[in-house]
Amino acid sequence: MRYIVVLAWILAFSAQPAAAASSLELVSVERQLAYLVGGKSGEYGIAALDLSNGRSVSINGDQLFPMASTVKLAVAGAYLTQVDHGRRSLDDRIGSRSAAQLIDLMLTRSDNVATDVLIRNLGGPGYVQQWLNLNGLPGIRIDRTIAQLLRSPRDLFDRRDSSSPHSMISFLRQLDRGNMLRPASRTYLLSAMSRCITGRNRMKALLPDGTRVEHKTGTLNGLTGDVGFITMPDGRRLAVAFFARGGSDRPRTIAEAARAIYDGFSGSWGGTMLSTFGSTGAARN
Repeated sequence: MRYIVVLAWILAFSAQPAAAASSLELVSVERQLAYLVGGKSGEYGIAALDLSNGRSVSINGDQLFPMASTVKLAVAGAYLTQVDHGRRSLDDRIGSRSAAQLIDLMLTRSDNVATDVLIRNLGGPGYVQQWLNLNGLPGIRIDRTIAQLLRSPRDLFDRRDSSSPHSMISFLRQLDRGNMLRPASRTYLLSAMSRCITGRNRMKALLPDGTRVEHKTGTLNGLTGDVGFITMPDGRRLAVAFFARGGSDRPRTIAEAARAIYDGFSGSWGGTMLSTFGSTGAARN
């Protein structure tokens, strides 16, 4: 009987998603994440990086997922690079609104029309892809405008307009280091991300009140994403990426995974995590 129990545990653990913690201290975090998502019906991609010391965890970190509206960070970055080089201004009128208003709508409310206005002004998806490639981020693809994406037959395994969690973390790391944007533009983009009002039931939902989160959500039928930065109590910043495809209760699972990462990277693994996973209350919206 004991042999059967041990064998069942081994088989269950081997069925968990691929994981690869960068340090022994974070192995328990990654195991908890694998256990969490392994019991769900959908497919999850998760990555987290401590920007102060390079320690990281991931689940299916190299798996491609549709970016949905998380791609809007790249659109904003491409436009702000033009501002940095004096080719465009945040005060430029594009249609009936300023560029600043369009970026704010795109990042805080995930406005699709504002996004496509900016993409067209830049020269199309190909320009944003070129900007990503120049910044050493070929693992992120943008092939279509938002309108084209939404008109296309839904295929959650389409390689177009996709990213892996690891590639998205690379994007966020470049942004944090100031490699893509000058300080004023970087601060401007992070400020807009901190005011994002979508996805309150995702990565922010179970974090302690007052935790600073700068993020961008993405949503399609059957796909839920949330990517950005979490600031820890000691000032360290984590770059995090969550993608969930298929299954049900994706936002709640992302919220639980974000809390697992927060507790694990803060060194408070244990009682807090148990109370989080044991909770049956609804996440804050």
